[in-house]
Amino acid sequence: MSDARPILIFDSGVGGLSIAGPVRAALPRAPIVYAADSAGFPYGTKSEAEIAARVPALLGRLAERHHPRLIVIACNTASTIALPAVRAALDCPIVGTVPAIKPAALLSRTRTIGVLGTEATVRQPYVDDLAARFAADCTVIRHGSAALVALAEGMLAGVAPDPTAVRAELDGLFDQPGGAGIDVIVNACTHFPLLEPVMAAAVAGVAPGLRFVDGGPGIARRVAHLTQGQDWPDRPSPHRLVFTRLDAREAAIGRSLAGYGYAAPERL
Repeated sequence: MSDARPILIFDSGVGGLSIAGPVRAALPRAPIVYAADSAGFPYGTKSEAEIAARVPALLGRLAERHHPRLIVIACNTASTIALPAVRAALDCPIVGTVPAIKPAALLSRTRTIGVLGTEATVRQPYVDDLAARFAADCTVIRHGSAALVALAEGMLAGVAPDPTAVRAELDGLFDQPGGAGIDVIVNACTHFPLLEPVMAAAVAGVAPGLRFVDGGPGIARRVAHLTQGQDWPDRPSPHRLVFTRLDAREAAIGRSLAGYGYAAPERL
């Protein structure tokens, strides 16, 4: 018997697509509702109180409308601030996204790791805890970048990212004391894997062999584990794309995603 309940993937913008891709690859028959809080974008410059109030309320509305079997908060900022409140409020499995410091520490040879996220994420005590638990023998250098988030959003709306601007943001890591030793960067914002080819090219001359890691593959494995043995539709319909504001930018993003199996965007 087929079960049409979707997996709901939520982010402030398009960054969660870097999570949706691995989830779709792991579960090709799973219907996806991708929800972006475009009216509240960006989260990285908001206060903890704003995010803690906004995210559970929005996910409550989305859960009532779409009846998901599982929700992925595909946003490091929202996860590090609002995940406990969302789990307490909703009666379905909730998977959060946290900076991939553990796999970065396993990869690093220089024992110097860069954590590149939003301003709100990199200042969270949760990141301190991850570094202490999994990278205690490493130097962990952090940088918060709202500009990279905007560049990733613009790219999905059809505006090519400026390599000079990308390099300037990465210099926020490399120019810190000890930054020249960074050999692994944690993409601690789900927007940033979308820019990874541009970021790698921007620093190829000064950081050969630099590697990037993110939480997408691990989250996909977690979602597959939590839904193991469940039924899926025999013929899944197009994935749904939901925005809290639907203006010209969101319409352009919808056109970009049409070829990836997403239906025309709708408004929450």
